[in-house]
Amino acid sequence: MIVLIEKRELVSDGYTAGFQREGVPSIGIVPQEFGSWVTSLSDTDINAVEAFLLGDCEERSSYPGLIRSRCRKTPLIALNDKTSLEQTLDLFAAGFDDVVSKPIHVKEILVRAAVISRRAGVEAEMQHEEGDVRVYFDGRSPEICGEALELPRRERRILEYLVKNRDRRVSRAQIYNAVYGLLNEDVEETVVESHISKLRKKLKLRLGYDPIDSKRYLGYMFNALSEQG
Repeated sequence: MIVLIEKRELVSDGYTAGFQREGVPSIGIVPQEFGSWVTSLSDTDINAVEAFLLGDCEERSSYPGLIRSRCRKTPLIALNDKTSLEQTLDLFAAGFDDVVSKPIHVKEILVRAAVISRRAGVEAEMQHEEGDVRVYFDGRSPEICGEALELPRRERRILEYLVKNRDRRVSRAQIYNAVYGLLNEDVEETVVESHISKLRKKLKLRLGYDPIDSKRYLGYMFNALSEQG
């Protein structure tokens, strides 16, 4: 999920709509509400944030310290209305990972955030291959046994999230936050189970076994090698 801190509703709505078209959940928060919002988030919720985007606003330079008190490696990107060398240098000094000028396409923001994460060790690669499953993290369809598997964007995002967290179990709530975003009151959390059920059937049809292990109360884990042997 992408979090945008922006004082202008029109700008915020434009970017969140753009991310939505790319299948990436996002929310816009006005600066005066951001401090209390980020400090009140649970660890599960804060870990669902893939990047923070901060538009021009007062005291913006204080936000990196506030965010880093909750999450050390999540990309922080400043969005500037106009180019200023002095301002850019000040923002980098304040702790931002990148500074870009508007207008900028959401696809470029996603790539920049992925590069920052990769350098920080959050995501070691832009793709992962395990057994007969290859999953990309740039919007491309996964490949099963060398052939692309077309998936609805929600199912694709769930698969990507499970693969990114393949060394640990993740809960339904964590998957929901990663796929639908925080503060989404339009969709019930139970929809995740339906998406996963459909995804498992499609993967099993291609692989001959189910690579998603689920345990009640513990959550889900991806293991494409679980059926080997």
